[in-house]
Amino acid sequence: MNTVTVGIVGAGYASHLHCSGYRKVHGASVRLKTICDVDTGRAEKMASSHGIEETCGDFRALLEDKEIDLIDICTPPNLHAHMIKDALSAGKHVICEKPLTGYFGTDGDPQPIGKAVSKRKMYEMVSKEVDELLNAVKSSGRQFMYAENYVYAPTVRKAAEIIENKKSRILFMKGEESLAGSSSPVAGRWDRTGGGSLIRVGSHPLSGVLWLKQVEARARGEEIKVRKVCCDTGVATSVLGESERNCIRANPYDVEDLATLTLTFSDGTKALIVASDTVLGGTNNFIEIYAHDAALICRLTPPGNMDTYFLDEKGLEKTVLAEMLPTSVGWQHVFVADEILRGYTGELQDFVESAMQNRQPLSGIDLAAETIRIIYAAYWSAEEGRAIEL
Repeated sequence: MNTVTVGIVGAGYASHLHCSGYRKVHGASVRLKTICDVDTGRAEKMASSHGIEETCGDFRALLEDKEIDLIDICTPPNLHAHMIKDALSAGKHVICEKPLTGYFGTDGDPQPIGKAVSKRKMYEMVSKEVDELLNAVKSSGRQFMYAENYVYAPTVRKAAEIIENKKSRILFMKGEESLAGSSSPVAGRWDRTGGGSLIRVGSHPLSGVLWLKQVEARARGEEIKVRKVCCDTGVATSVLGESERNCIRANPYDVEDLATLTLTFSDGTKALIVASDTVLGGTNNFIEIYAHDAALICRLTPPGNMDTYFLDEKGLEKTVLAEMLPTSVGWQHVFVADEILRGYTGELQDFVESAMQNRQPLSGIDLAAETIRIIYAAYWSAEEGRAIEL
């Protein structure tokens, strides 16, 4: 395969990030043939912005197109599972945004499901679907690529290199992704997102921590699994009055806006994950690693490269200084080459090479499956107020 021909489904923010990554792929030819979205106007706008050849409104058109080698799934989470299965059945390689799947409700569920449905039931049903997806991927002969940018962030990759070379024993890790809410109008609904801040933003540092622990295990010739999870979730913004909600964009209906998750690994070591929709100042994302012979701090947002100061925003309408900031006024830490520093460029490079060579990516189905299982075990833990043994 000399050229990887791509069909993208979903024309939202994730597809924009992916298309920007495809443009930077080197040593391989990428053809962006089709973008599919039920909102054809949005698909046409994305096609125009990124040089995609054509648009469509029916996912089946991507499945039936024999020229398409790779289907890139950038849809809302509740569509992921069936699209993955359909794409694999059609003989396509698959890229899928996080999360792999989730619990979005079944017929007869009491409403709202985030408050009324047992999290143990959710865990059991999600685990069953994860097993089906694992079998579908491993029997397909195609590659599944999990779009987890933390794995590809240069700081995390350098930490992995150090851990591998030194054979460091990681004792404790701490990962966080926090911000001041989501721009998505459905982010507060369990039936659309499968949960709140933990699944929506906490899945990133969680996957990063899990991946680094596996780097350690391979380097030391050991097998290390997550043995126990203990989680606490809440709705911190419930204390805010209407006049106090002008800065925080979190609007939880039946999901959490704050979560802390502690992992205990089979070797007795620990990790802490924090996910929040209550933090002003932009996106706060990092992983800290404390080993027996090293301390490594991996920052994904690129502060310190460039600072700006403005008294007004005149002329800045088309300039993006940083993600998730409501204003450009005053001092700002500008994101420079953030698509590289946050991992999106390396992610798409690896995925295109994986499809071209039919080889496994760094971030694949096993990481996707473990991440989502742990997230739902965490929700179970939070609901029952106890640790869950895995």
